[in-house]
Amino acid sequence: MDIILKQDIKNLGYAHDVVKVRNGYGLNYLIPKGYAVIANEANIKINEEVLRQRAHKLEKLKGDAESARSAIENVVLTITAKAGENGKLFGSVTTQQIADVLKKMGHIVDKKQISIKEDHIKTLGTYTAEIQLHREVTFPVTFEVVAS
Repeated sequence: MDIILKQDIKNLGYAHDVVKVRNGYGLNYLIPKGYAVIANEANIKINEEVLRQRAHKLEKLKGDAESARSAIENVVLTITAKAGENGKLFGSVTTQQIADVLKKMGHIVDKKQISIKEDHIKTLGTYTAEIQLHREVTFPVTFEVVAS
């Protein structure tokens, strides 16, 4: 079944995209939760009109994301964490901690826009995270985990 997404859904698509999903996923989860609507003729026309009206705003958002990317991209972030004698952390580094460091630098990035390739970071060292500020603006950022 074809649906129109009302918001960005990770691993599925972005808001206002028309995507094909299985009937059960669309009818039992996405539509009742308000994440999507059925892609019938009327809803497709409404979606096209909304996209036409939002085109200018989307270009401005992309421009803002590009400027934030140029400011963040070449910076190495430092995250302090409690660690034992052998360099093993008490806990793990999360995307929230990366977002907090970026916020202290003056860049507002939601933790949902950050993804860490490793499952759990539990040792000191240098790692890479992926930041997606816009659907077309994705870049890596390097961060270093040091003992506090």
